[in-house]
Amino acid sequence: MELKLGDVQTTALIPLAVKANETMRKNARIRDQKAVEIIKSLNVDTRPYDKFMSHEGVVARTIMLDRQLKDIIKKAPDTVVVNVGAGFDDRFSRVDNGRILWFDLDLPDSIDARRKAFPERDRVTMIAGNALDSKWCSAVQNALIGRKAKPVFIAEGLFMYLTLDQIRTFLEILKNNFQDGGILIAEQNCKFMQKSEKHHDTVKNTNAHFLSGTDSGQEIADLAEGIQLVEEHSFNEEMKKYSIRGKLFALLLPKVNDRWATFRW
Repeated sequence: MELKLGDVQTTALIPLAVKANETMRKNARIRDQKAVEIIKSLNVDTRPYDKFMSHEGVVARTIMLDRQLKDIIKKAPDTVVVNVGAGFDDRFSRVDNGRILWFDLDLPDSIDARRKAFPERDRVTMIAGNALDSKWCSAVQNALIGRKAKPVFIAEGLFMYLTLDQIRTFLEILKNNFQDGGILIAEQNCKFMQKSEKHHDTVKNTNAHFLSGTDSGQEIADLAEGIQLVEEHSFNEEMKKYSIRGKLFALLLPKVNDRWATFRW
């Protein structure tokens, strides 16, 4: 498969490489056969995109978000989920209950690549668009007709590549187009990591740059009136379960790792 991606979109190769390599391990903590298939078809060297800390971080964030989404879907079986900045993610396959509707939203070059890798599937829609342009919202609004559950928006590996002003724009789009309320689960990057991006073990091997960071999800909630921070969990909570290095990182640098923050409006 030929791959042409922009600088930020290329970072999608990081979780893809990690998920593929983890899946092929004997005692895999997460399984993503589609990631294995895509990596093999790309014939890409995964070494620049799969270093220890990024590997453990991606595994932890995958386990944590899958768990949270499954819990939401169990309570609201007709949930509509929008995966913002989807890249090559195949989370739908892991959390599907046979009823949810799912949207994979990403920039046109990423969706072009995604269409080559993923077949058309029932209840899954790919949208080529910019998250900061509300044109994508109408398809999701139509999907919500007749469904009682609040829509869920997930932003994995996205906010750190946006400025705070861009994040504010995104939040306003959510509020203005989904006025009955919704849930946003977004990965948070810390300010220290933003300043130290040249030391990041995998992102430094791309041309992408961190444009923002927060020390608390409350800083995101404060960007737009009516957005409420519900909870926030460091990836350390999961990473420290699996290795001495993970435990040491959580102990010595408790605020440096990324976090999942959940918001409501």
